[in-house]
Amino acid sequence: MSDAASYSVRDGIAVITMNNPPVNSMSAANRVHVGGALKQADADPTVKAIVLIGSEKAFSGGAEIREFNTDKARVSPVLPELNDIQDGLKKPLVAAIGGFALGGGLELALGCHYRVAMPKAQLGLPEVKLGLLPGSGGTQRLPRVVPMAEAVRMMTTGAPVSGGKASALGLVDDIVQSDLLEGAVAFARKLVEQKKGPKRIRDLPPKMEGDPKKFFEAVRAEVKKASRGYPAPLEIVACCEAAATKPFDEGRKFERERFMVLVEGNESKAMRHMFFAERQTAKIPDVPEDTLTRPIGKAAVIGAGTMGGGIAMNFANAGIPVTIMDMTQDAVDKGLAKIKANYASTVSKGRLKQEEMDRRMALITPVTTLAAGKDADIVIEAVFERMDVKQDMFRKLDAVMKPGAILATNTSTLDVNAIANVTKRPQDVIGTHFFSPANVMRLLEVVRGAKTAKDVLATTMKLGKAIKKVPVVSGVCDGFIGNRMIEKYGQQSLFLLDEGCSPQQVDAAAYKWGMAMGPLAMGDMAGLDIGWEIRKRRYVERPNFIYSKVGDKIAELGRFGQKTGKGWYRYELPNRAPIPDPEVEEIIGKYRTENKIKTRSITDAEIVERLIYALVNEAAYILEEGIALRASDIDMVYLTGYGFPPYRGGPMFYADTVGLPKVLASIENFSKGYMGQVWKPAPLLVKLAKEGRKFND
Repeated sequence: MSDAASYSVRDGIAVITMNNPPVNSMSAANRVHVGGALKQADADPTVKAIVLIGSEKAFSGGAEIREFNTDKARVSPVLPELNDIQDGLKKPLVAAIGGFALGGGLELALGCHYRVAMPKAQLGLPEVKLGLLPGSGGTQRLPRVVPMAEAVRMMTTGAPVSGGKASALGLVDDIVQSDLLEGAVAFARKLVEQKKGPKRIRDLPPKMEGDPKKFFEAVRAEVKKASRGYPAPLEIVACCEAAATKPFDEGRKFERERFMVLVEGNESKAMRHMFFAERQTAKIPDVPEDTLTRPIGKAAVIGAGTMGGGIAMNFANAGIPVTIMDMTQDAVDKGLAKIKANYASTVSKGRLKQEEMDRRMALITPVTTLAAGKDADIVIEAVFERMDVKQDMFRKLDAVMKPGAILATNTSTLDVNAIANVTKRPQDVIGTHFFSPANVMRLLEVVRGAKTAKDVLATTMKLGKAIKKVPVVSGVCDGFIGNRMIEKYGQQSLFLLDEGCSPQQVDAAAYKWGMAMGPLAMGDMAGLDIGWEIRKRRYVERPNFIYSKVGDKIAELGRFGQKTGKGWYRYELPNRAPIPDPEVEEIIGKYRTENKIKTRSITDAEIVERLIYALVNEAAYILEEGIALRASDIDMVYLTGYGFPPYRGGPMFYADTVGLPKVLASIENFSKGYMGQVWKPAPLLVKLAKEGRKFND
């Protein structure tokens, strides 16, 4: 037996306890232990039944992801072999599920003959979230104990069910209300008394009614629509169809074949990259993990507009009292009403209880003076995006806020150092760039100023996680990581219009490739006046920066996007769907004529390459300059803040999968075309391409 596991016999009931913190993953060592213990129990004549248990916090979290694509993943028994051992037992085997049984952990439980669980236990097969399908009989066993439609839903969404719901579905045989081990042993003893032997799921028929062909045609169409670009959900449907139409062993063989295809595919590798990249963002080389952080008991937000209100909701959601300040009572009242409406909408959809909404609203205090929030441990400024306005506010905050309070700016592009330097405590100043809508978007760019104290940085990163964001550290530069890159993306989208594309062609190509929306539709949603203001600032600060002026022509007509009903597209209430507008085609056509631009036919493949490689090339500069700590941080910015498809792993990971020499060759080719002078390959990209290396080495 492993030191990390235990085996004991209690009055004829063998108890095998998995103890592989933190989640009892099915690592090579754990599989060997469980397999050996099962054989020992089956061979012991004094043992009449077996209980397999983890802890009350975790039965098993499934496969050890770090072992994927390594020799350890092939150490015998692999999970299917372990399931064979379970199926071959001559004595009843009971899984005692506390905390959660997820992925391979639930497949292990499904390999048991009976299952008991605590009411709030979570049972699920979330492999789809890593671009995979259950690879150890999950797609074959689950539809034999729960209705097929529910099994498909659980696996294609990855959503778990509670112990109580699992019992109602037939996934769990009994609910244990208090002591899990005692309850499981009692259940096993009852099986012995009633002379009930093994009940193998593999021997049960699938739980479905009606014509399988019609059922799976409908399910396949529905899943295809919902899983745009993701291969795993449709593969899961195919495996479930095999469960309904083939003998168990044939279905399991088919499942394993499809699993191996997915595990070697770029989509799963990308999503696993995303899984680990998210955990990596908190690691800051010069800030030790044990850095003492400042307590955050109260917060304040300056600005009760859409952004300020969304930021305040994050604190309330986390149980942190927050004051929200604006210049007038009318402004704060409108802000509070908007917050209340947002919460009410969530309540109406059944995703929040009314009493929880009331609790959160009670944590938000509207005020009209800065002094009312002076005791806050952190204050976040969300006022108009102009340097003089920001600096004036920070002078006032410096005078009002208590010593040790963190002064944070929500600026999306401005110099955090220039803001910090107007205060007498630049060490307490940091950037917290939330993304709109701030109460929904997961990304938080944490901008470290030249004088930002290490404990301020550590505190802000910890706070980011507490309010359920993905905090990513950025250095100071114009636009930080995300917006600096998106400027190059937007620049190319306008050049594509110059050369002959329509807005809908550019957007459709980006959407089909996997982006949440195209660049022009995104501009309409954000507000074209924002980009216009930035370009006007650029014309003064960086006169050599090249733009197509076609974007200015649109904005000059007051076409600011969704908020004005017209932008690159036309919008009609109550729908926000973009409608192609002939007037825009006329504006673009006139611009081409006035500037003597020769148009040509452009493929969707070229559109995508120019948009995505513009991101990649600028990101390489950002990485080389040390603005981003690592390539995976840049990927997380785009995966959580800019609608980049998770199954492509982020701009840097995607470039790695394409191959940096190919990316570089394309960029060099673009440099010979229209506005080619903007394509200057980043030295880091050139270096890595020549060395045959990757950004995410």
